[in-house]
Amino acid sequence: MFFLSSTHYFPPVSSASPEGVVAAGGDLHPDRLILAYRSGIFPWYEDGTPILWWSPDPRMVLYPEELKIHKSMKQFMRNTQLEVTWDKAFGQVIRECALINRPGQSGTWITAEMIEAYTTLHHRGIARSVEVWDGEELVGGLYGINLGHVFCGESMFAKTSNASKLAFIKHVERLKSEGCKLIDCQVYTQHLASLGAREIDREVFLSILNRG
Repeated sequence: MFFLSSTHYFPPVSSASPEGVVAAGGDLHPDRLILAYRSGIFPWYEDGTPILWWSPDPRMVLYPEELKIHKSMKQFMRNTQLEVTWDKAFGQVIRECALINRPGQSGTWITAEMIEAYTTLHHRGIARSVEVWDGEELVGGLYGINLGHVFCGESMFAKTSNASKLAFIKHVERLKSEGCKLIDCQVYTQHLASLGAREIDREVFLSILNRG
């Protein structure tokens, strides 16, 4: 396994392990994070362990034009009183994503170090959040890295039914209107697949990423 030094460098993703690990170690300096995402790499690790940098193959993605909105969700969206905003409460969203209980997971990969690093990227206009409000209460949302033609989704949460799905759908629609070509969903989940995401070869993902 390749271990990172203080230099902001990553080995080619073609050297990744079968599981998709490209490297270990290093830090979450904002410049290193930006380089990682532009190289098709993201950090994913548990608190108290070395940082692991991933580039899985295949890659779970959503082409904006392939977004699926099921009939029941369309009806929900027509009738809901929930409000969707952008970049209004990034800090709240990432902290809620860290706290939410997820089936099959005993902890969170969103460490205090990650919260600090991604908040710095938010201040730079690179990390973005989507919020779902029930009145003044934050009930759902998501955050990720905006590379312009590609949006790299990181995490989402919901405290009420359909809140995270609403955030995702509204954000995809907005990204499509802004000319975004691809939403990076990283790894397969049934929930994302139900919304139209699918797996593609890593090389195809990288070719789209490198067009920017």
